[in-house]
Amino acid sequence: MELVNRYIAAVQRELPQAKQQEIGRELNANIMDQIDALSEQQGKLSDADISNLLITMGHPSHVARQFVPQQPLVESSLMPLYKNTLFMVLGILFLLKVVAMTAAWLGSVNMGFIGYLHGLASGFIESACFAFTAITLAFVFMPANSGKANCQHKNWQPELLPKAEPSWQYIDLSDIFTDLATYVFLLLVVWYPLWIAPETLPQNASLLSDNARFILQWASPVIVLGLLNSLWQLRIRIWSKSLLLGNIVINFAAVLIMLYLANSSPLLNVAPEQWQGVFSHAQVEHSAMVGLFVIALFPAWEVLRDILRLKKL
Repeated sequence: MELVNRYIAAVQRELPQAKQQEIGRELNANIMDQIDALSEQQGKLSDADISNLLITMGHPSHVARQFVPQQPLVESSLMPLYKNTLFMVLGILFLLKVVAMTAAWLGSVNMGFIGYLHGLASGFIESACFAFTAITLAFVFMPANSGKANCQHKNWQPELLPKAEPSWQYIDLSDIFTDLATYVFLLLVVWYPLWIAPETLPQNASLLSDNARFILQWASPVIVLGLLNSLWQLRIRIWSKSLLLGNIVINFAAVLIMLYLANSSPLLNVAPEQWQGVFSHAQVEHSAMVGLFVIALFPAWEVLRDILRLKKL
């Protein structure tokens, strides 16, 4: 019975110390009953027969989890609050990192656009890792029977439940914070001369030419409306007719602005010698124009999508 003893010992190693002896005796009795029943059918059992029996019972760690299920780091009752807190904090950190890196990029002589993207990604990942660790540890040590999570479920009434909307009507936090970051980035790039002194302003502070920046300055009301619309989405989190109409108007205006911008030249604030031997200035401008046409397809698709959703409502 050495195999049985080794199997039970392996299961006990996966268990809390206080329950090892009790579960070990229970498991041993269960295995011996199966061995006795198998012996009555086949006679004396070999080590191979006992090994096959233990294999059918499952790996020791799997058997141990059946006796004592492993507890998750965050209690299931706290998981909705945990996820909502995590997504909100990460979204806010992303917005703050966009603001900080954009301001650093516009005020720096040596930081290029690739360096800006690298700094944005690395800075956000660093902040996100710290926030994830801090929030997770806070919820790990939070009692499951305390806090807002259980208070929300006391004295609930079916009549107070929200209406049963289609799944597409719920707005994802990732979409909201992506739009917010885009609008904040555009406002910073367009209006950076307002808070950066002219004498400290680098010559190539922005990739955009003065012509393109002037057009976007006139389009700032649309950008601000988009920012306010995203903040309203963050508060409501459910598509309504008014939100869809606002989104259609803003995205349609964005398509028109990008198409007009794509047909205006120059678009980029780059010196021809920067691309000498690689691309001509005309090729760089043409690539920027094609890129704007491609980018315009995204809000155009959202306009069509929201029109169809509006018909469903």
